[in-house]
Amino acid sequence: MHGKNSLNPVKVSVLMTVFNTDFSYTKRAIDSVLKQDFQDFELIIIDDGSKENNRESLMDYVEKYEDKISYIRHSNRGQSESINRGVVYSSGEYITIIDSDDEYKPNHLSTCLMEINELDLICSTSETIVDTDNDYYVSDKNDLTKLIHLDEVILFGTLFGRKNVFASINFKTGFAADSDFYERATRLFRVKKLDLRTYIYHRNIPNSICATIKKANLISY
Repeated sequence: MHGKNSLNPVKVSVLMTVFNTDFSYTKRAIDSVLKQDFQDFELIIIDDGSKENNRESLMDYVEKYEDKISYIRHSNRGQSESINRGVVYSSGEYITIIDSDDEYKPNHLSTCLMEINELDLICSTSETIVDTDNDYYVSDKNDLTKLIHLDEVILFGTLFGRKNVFASINFKTGFAADSDFYERATRLFRVKKLDLRTYIYHRNIPNSICATIKKANLISY
């Protein structure tokens, strides 16, 4: 790992897991973090054992921004375990997440900081990029054969909270790990879902986890 560490604490730690994500998407996500109007952050990239994401290009890009970006790599363990490891290495007072094929609007971090106030954890709605209206719907974690609108679900990338929340509650492996995390947090901390739409969620990525599960469960219809 290189980049910032606990000797250089920041206000916000942004965690990004990468697994075989095309570098063009990862670069877009990284750039959206670097262009934030709030700059007291670190970006920790956790490479979850990628084999096909043009690692040379990723490493070359990370090295250009070593004052802001740290890079960790381990064997394939899944998004949840990768985020949990990123939490351990983080130095921020607050922690948030960005998927490697999504984006932040330039005011995302500053807006989340302004909104969290007396709360411990927030999540929000997203600005969702879709190919068809059907992409606004994903499988219901309580019944995978049913669909619910994205505004009703919890997304990894829109979670933003104090570090002690993420240090107290590990993400579990499996579908809807983000919703499970949020539900457990509601029993221990002050949480709230907001309508911000400063997170850009690209649903038009055909091989995303949500798209794959949705397709598999609708095939039986």
